[in-house]
Amino acid sequence: MELDGAGVTAVADHVGLPKSNVHNYLSTLEEEEYVVKQGTTFHVGIRFLELGAYSRNRRDLYEIARPEMDKVAEEDGELVNLLVEEHGRGTYIYRVAGDEAVQVDAQVGTRVHLHCTALGKAILAHLPRERVDEIIARHGLPEVTTNTITDREKLHEALTTIRERGIAFDREERVEGLRCAAAPICSNTGRVLGALSISGPTTRIQDDRLEEEIPSLLERATNVIELNITYS
Repeated sequence: MELDGAGVTAVADHVGLPKSNVHNYLSTLEEEEYVVKQGTTFHVGIRFLELGAYSRNRRDLYEIARPEMDKVAEEDGELVNLLVEEHGRGTYIYRVAGDEAVQVDAQVGTRVHLHCTALGKAILAHLPRERVDEIIARHGLPEVTTNTITDREKLHEALTTIRERGIAFDREERVEGLRCAAAPICSNTGRVLGALSISGPTTRIQDDRLEEEIPSLLERATNVIELNITYS
């Protein structure tokens, strides 16, 4: 962008790399439609707008979700979590504990496998199947507890159910004694930005609360978050 369009030699001089390396990099970027070649000059492509919008939405997600999560934690009393996917793993970017919340092993910045959490499954359910298979190929489906889904086809079946209902559940699949429900947060174009969850001990999160009361809270909060992301 500083050069406002340049050839291989000019770019190589600007970044201090051999021309052969720069030519390979630019050719790859052109193939992936991130740069446009006009004659011998390369220009930044419009596709970078997609990445910029994604980065902006992720920042917006944290800022917009935080007050809604605080309200949910105050109302429900349990632990409320916000997770995003990056490089096929999930990363917690915000957590808030209600008055009755239990402490678990994760904190902001903790990375987890997606297949063993309600948050992760809510995200996976809204990714293309080929992307899900890429994540499985890269990270596998390790057994974290005896309840973890470790079979690819069973996971895909679960993701289909999650897409249909809009809610994912974790019944002691990552932490024994902990149950969780999660809902995806999507942009107005349908792209999944992250997921929101409420988690608590199995002694308090019984079936009715897990499958009815908590999903209602999550759907209300994610609706507000999605509207604010779209129109902020």
